[in-house]
Amino acid sequence: MKIEIFDSTLRDGAQGEGISFSVTDKLAIAHALDGFGVDYIEAGNPFSNPKDIAFFERMKEQPLRHARLCAFGSTRRKRMKVQEDDNVLSLLRAETPVVSIFGKSWDLHVDRVLQATLQENLDLVGDTVAYLKAQGREVIFDAEHWFDGYLHNPDYAMQVLRVARQAGADTLCLCDTNGGSLPGFVQDGVRKVCEAFPDATVGIHCHDDIGCAVASSLLAVQAGARQVQGTFTGIGERCGNANLSEIIPTLRLKMGYTGASGDLKQLTFIAREVMDIANLSVASGSPYVGSSAFAHKGGMHVDGVQKLSASFEHIEPEAVGNSRRFLMSEVSGRTTVLAKLESIAPYLDKDSPEVAAIVKRLKELEMEGFQFEAADASFELMILKTLARFIPHFQLGMYRTSGEFPPPDGETSASAMLSIQVDGERETTAAMGNGPVNALDSALRKALSVFYPALNKVRLTDYKVRVLTGDEATASKVRVLIESSDGKHSWTTVGVSTDIIAASWQALSDSIEYILHKKEGRLTWA
Repeated sequence: MKIEIFDSTLRDGAQGEGISFSVTDKLAIAHALDGFGVDYIEAGNPFSNPKDIAFFERMKEQPLRHARLCAFGSTRRKRMKVQEDDNVLSLLRAETPVVSIFGKSWDLHVDRVLQATLQENLDLVGDTVAYLKAQGREVIFDAEHWFDGYLHNPDYAMQVLRVARQAGADTLCLCDTNGGSLPGFVQDGVRKVCEAFPDATVGIHCHDDIGCAVASSLLAVQAGARQVQGTFTGIGERCGNANLSEIIPTLRLKMGYTGASGDLKQLTFIAREVMDIANLSVASGSPYVGSSAFAHKGGMHVDGVQKLSASFEHIEPEAVGNSRRFLMSEVSGRTTVLAKLESIAPYLDKDSPEVAAIVKRLKELEMEGFQFEAADASFELMILKTLARFIPHFQLGMYRTSGEFPPPDGETSASAMLSIQVDGERETTAAMGNGPVNALDSALRKALSVFYPALNKVRLTDYKVRVLTGDEATASKVRVLIESSDGKHSWTTVGVSTDIIAASWQALSDSIEYILHKKEGRLTWA
């Protein structure tokens, strides 16, 4: 059975804290979601801001191939004819085939927020839906706060849906707008609506304020909902929306439904692409698409997965485009190291002296404060060095950093100068940055791009510092973790020193060496 996937990343997702999509961002995300196969893309409110108006204008020149584009807005305002309401007219000017109209279904909101009578609210809903249907639009009615309304005044909550359906609404979407309803209550409410409106498509729209948005959405489907709304990575207002990157694979792989007609093996890529455009990272622990979703550290787990993946994995990671990872630490045994060596030195076995040397070196470095479970890239380079297969792409001559406070230009507070040598050629360069590490990173990549142009696509995406020996105060040893990306892949490297700049340099140089070794085929992407 087909479940319609309604993505609201560009509308509800954009309301998440710290998220601001440009028109170009929204275009890129819309086409990525379209390529994946979602059925509806709710892209914004053309009445609310010029950015959304510009987006809908651009989309007229770049039509979607699969998904139906949807404009979002409210019912007409009180004491105004629907054909004269600018909000409603803006939805028509957007020229989308689908409109999503939200209306009040909780009598508390009608009385206290809208400050209207219950009948007036019913008129707003009916007039707006009927008018948009008369203009040839597919209409999805979002019953705002429906579950709270159903809890406090079930007769009125159902009456709102009845008016919307009689006016021609194609889909009745039940919204847990406050995100506080328990899954069992959501399931019961959806079942009652499906029984009352057997000929209508019933949708579900959940927020995650008690961490139940995905569970509620799945139970709603079991109760008869045939459209699931959410955002692709769960971003959204307050605690976020139902996470479609969790719902879609669960519907398809666990529950036997179809939904989002694209290749499920692209799921992880799409989730990370959306978050990259949002200038965020997918949380490592995210089900299905997180970097830790199929990561194994305990020796028993690693041994079990090596023998039978189903022993500690609920699906094959490749089914959703993710990959299995074996985490290195001081508790790692030869089995874990061998699993990591499969793509680097598959000819080694557990009795090889090289494996013993790698395990020994791993434990020595972890004793010094290195942490390889979060820095696979540095661990792979350590393997190459231990196997005498590491070929340095550059040698450091010197670097110097300096800072100034307050920043003279209000932004760049530090500068870095460095000298490197590549195949006997010396390159000296300098750069400004927001702090010495940013300046050093910019200077290094600037110098190396002369020899390795591919590095122009590499950028630092995350930087973490942890104090390891607090008893030494400001002279304490620190661990620096740096995450880098070339736009397609991400990798993490580590450095340790009592000098935070020196530790950062270790991680930065490892980051560059890692991607260069990858591009030359000495290391392969998982």
